[in-house]
Amino acid sequence: MTPVRIGVIGTGRIGTFHAQTLARRVPEADLAGVADARPSGATALAAELGVREFETPSALITSPVVDAIVIAATSTAHADLVVEVAAAGKAIFCEKPMAMTLADADRAIAAAEASGVPLQVGFNRRFAADFIAAKAVVDGGGVGQPQLLRSVTRDPGLANPGGVPPWTIFTQTLIHDFDLLNWMNSGAKAVEVSAMADALVAPDFKEGGLLDTAVVTIRYDNGAIAVAEANFSATYGYDVRAEVFGSGGMVTIGSPRQVTMEHWDGQGVHGLTARGDTELLGDAYAGEFSSFCAAVANGSAPVVTGADAKAALAIALACVNSVTTGGTVRVGAEASA
Repeated sequence: MTPVRIGVIGTGRIGTFHAQTLARRVPEADLAGVADARPSGATALAAELGVREFETPSALITSPVVDAIVIAATSTAHADLVVEVAAAGKAIFCEKPMAMTLADADRAIAAAEASGVPLQVGFNRRFAADFIAAKAVVDGGGVGQPQLLRSVTRDPGLANPGGVPPWTIFTQTLIHDFDLLNWMNSGAKAVEVSAMADALVAPDFKEGGLLDTAVVTIRYDNGAIAVAEANFSATYGYDVRAEVFGSGGMVTIGSPRQVTMEHWDGQGVHGLTARGDTELLGDAYAGEFSSFCAAVANGSAPVVTGADAKAALAIALACVNSVTTGGTVRVGAEASA
């Protein structure tokens, strides 16, 4: 197919990685340009990749040389950018979270629907080979009726605890787990949440709003119970795993292993582990963009929709309410992160 001409907004860590991935690993895409809200914020990346730097995100959005936009700007700008891109009639790939409130999520979804453009959200685990294989087993009845689900995210370090916005552990980190649990428990809806969180990695920053460790229990309307946990300091590497247990069996998913090689010696058994999300899930990041390009080219629905993003956000915001109130809360009541 003719490559989809894509522009990237936001050239921080993940925006830079997305642009590099599109330019180097996704033949279905043609990286047409990059932009950042910061003056000259995209200059170095544009030079590295040999693409045009647009002076503003709006200039990139309205450019006739762009068919689709990847939104990788700061999370608080996501919903407004989705609306702006939709108004320009361009296809949208938005990093998670798509919005910070349920009202803004509805606004973003409505804008894309009104303009008739695809809206895909960046939940990359759906495109990782081991998670895809597990999903096929679950959907094929291989575990029977799901009863217990578990998802784990442990980041390898906390370089700047003072720079972590409040509630990040729910709205930025565990939101991946919430989407995964929803996906694995297909057709079910999360109805209530109980969350506990604390600053155990960097306790001196708790008064500033840092929460670096959390455990969440979710009950679904089909009776299944899920647990999601996160921590910002896994000394052994970047750790993403999941499990689905049901009436007929179980699947386990994921490993922090970089390779399957093990070194056995007098001190024990040693192996290499991935040290970051882009390292562990590099193929999944490329896969989500290949899928996005296919949706744009074929006019098909994206694999991960705005509705999926809203469902994960609803759980994240329920976690905020649960920690704030100290109790179990219903999913879906409006809250702001």
